[in-house]
Amino acid sequence: MKMTPFFTTWLCLLSGLSVGLLQSYCLASETWTIDGQHWSSDIESSQNIALEDGTAKPTETTASLKSKLKTFDQKRSAKSLVVRQSDEWLNWEPIENLGPSNLGDAPVMLCLGPNNYWMFGRYGGGKGKQKNKAFQPESVKLDGFDMPLQTTRFANQYDAPGGLQKRLGGYHAWQSTDMKHWVHHGPITESFAKWMTTAEYADGKAYFYYDFPNDQDPHVYVDENLFDGKPGINRGMAYDDPSHGSDCAIIRDLDGKFHLILEDWSPINAQTHAWDSPLAVHAVSPDGLQDFKVMPPPVDERTTETGETGTYKHPHWVKENPERFKTNVAEFEIHEPEQNAYGDWAGISIGGQYYLFCDFDPADSKSMSAGWFTSEGIDQPFTWCGNIGKGHPDPDVMFAEGRFYLATQQPLDFVSDGPWVESVQVRMGVDVDNDQSIDEWTAWTEIHETYDYVPGFSKQVQRIPAELGLASLPPGYGFQFEVKLEDTTENASQPNLKKIEVTFD
Repeated sequence: MKMTPFFTTWLCLLSGLSVGLLQSYCLASETWTIDGQHWSSDIESSQNIALEDGTAKPTETTASLKSKLKTFDQKRSAKSLVVRQSDEWLNWEPIENLGPSNLGDAPVMLCLGPNNYWMFGRYGGGKGKQKNKAFQPESVKLDGFDMPLQTTRFANQYDAPGGLQKRLGGYHAWQSTDMKHWVHHGPITESFAKWMTTAEYADGKAYFYYDFPNDQDPHVYVDENLFDGKPGINRGMAYDDPSHGSDCAIIRDLDGKFHLILEDWSPINAQTHAWDSPLAVHAVSPDGLQDFKVMPPPVDERTTETGETGTYKHPHWVKENPERFKTNVAEFEIHEPEQNAYGDWAGISIGGQYYLFCDFDPADSKSMSAGWFTSEGIDQPFTWCGNIGKGHPDPDVMFAEGRFYLATQQPLDFVSDGPWVESVQVRMGVDVDNDQSIDEWTAWTEIHETYDYVPGFSKQVQRIPAELGLASLPPGYGFQFEVKLEDTTENASQPNLKKIEVTFD
């Protein structure tokens, strides 16, 4: 803030402050932000950089840029430089199937904190079963588990007491401290709740959401004991969905509200589009059990409505819940041209940036994969990021062991270190004597964005910014930074810059 002597004196008279104290106050913390259109106006020079869509994108494996000189009338001290990259999150790598080898159907995951990871699915025959048909379990101890355990026919899998309870035809729970060894704790839902789609955790309770019948009306179990091999309390229908589709995701925001994201099949023949849709529903509840309020759609990729209607048939509605559904036939609004479809939603938030993972069924319906969207807020529209893999995924996503895991019902799953892409080096220079040239530079430093757990939340992840501390620089009249980028990955990701912020004291 620039102050003339008259302005300073006037403020002093109003506030009763001395001129020196007021000047110190007016030189409070200030941030120099380069983003959006500022990339063009605040960059002095660049090499192999394209300024597109509000970002600075490398056009080659290595790239660099230099800012213009930021000047002040009085000496300032630079505090920090923070770099934020694009939110596309394209650096996923394929890995072998996550979790227990006999976990069947669509996987559901919950992170309950460090070394406390859960996967849920139907109990199946599995792969990697030991060939000895006369297998006899043996007692075993496993780090992190203070309970009796037994070996099983499956490698790196163990039964806890709850895992020996009678199977009920629904979903089961497995727990791990390292994402490699899995302890089976037994059933968490009954057979009528076998279409489980998502889960959340709040205040010591797990919330398991299931469709009843399939692709309809999210219902919920609340379970305070995941170790006993018994389902919790079935609270019944959580959201009376006026549309067809469900396959919902659930995610709590940092205020504790529960957000449902579910499919709306009204604009598409879901039967011929992998039971997915271009339209998603967003509903929010204070407790995740009732009183869901409908919000604007988070995803709306509909094409043009023709005014005509068609019908499709679902195989489960009448069979599973004849009291509520008297027909398997539903109507839809015909749209042209053919539409991409998305569904089987899953959600996670990284530092307030929300991501929705889903089935991606393109308009030609020939190559399904896992896709994802992102938004700066759960109440804002989501934009498409990308897709990965093959087949019908029914995905879920979880932060564990400092990494992000994307589980699907296909043979391959995926892992990522997070949206940050290597590598970024920065340095900052200062003009000490006000001659419009840099007198001193910091050393070149490679910076990284990192992530951590948010206590009390399963799907909220803390983002620790990629930051260069500038306390070693002397005060000055001008400041300038340089950035060097190198794409060290073999996947589609690259270190695209979204924002740079320099804070001054």
